[in-house]
Amino acid sequence: MKISTKGRYALRLMLDLALYNTGDPVSLKDIAKRQEISEKYLEQIIAILNKAGFVRSIRGAQGGYVLRKEPKEYTVGDILRLTEGSLAPVACVGDDGDTCDREKDCVTVRVWSMLNDAINNVVDNLTLEDLIAWEAEKADQYVI
Repeated sequence: MKISTKGRYALRLMLDLALYNTGDPVSLKDIAKRQEISEKYLEQIIAILNKAGFVRSIRGAQGGYVLRKEPKEYTVGDILRLTEGSLAPVACVGDDGDTCDREKDCVTVRVWSMLNDAINNVVDNLTLEDLIAWEAEKADQYVI
């Protein structure tokens, strides 16, 4: 499994919205500048997040985007699955219901199942709030 730029950028976009959550909408232009991501690409990603109800769009000159929920309510897994689909390393252990004719006799399916469980355990137990805390730790380590 390899996370695409869409998934990675969606996570960075959501983290940026969480970090700059002052109650005022955050513009995509500002996010694009801070994250060094194309504004056009962010428009495609924000459309997915908006349609899924992860963010709210505010129109107008001072418009932009805000999170619909608190950062602690968004898991990394939720964001990645929305943009990437299944995070399973192989189809036979994913949630898609794909089965393999060799599953009964396949020893390696245990490896893929364990890997799938490990991935899900990590991404489903990390929230945007955790990432905010990590960002704060990073800032605390800054020395002049």
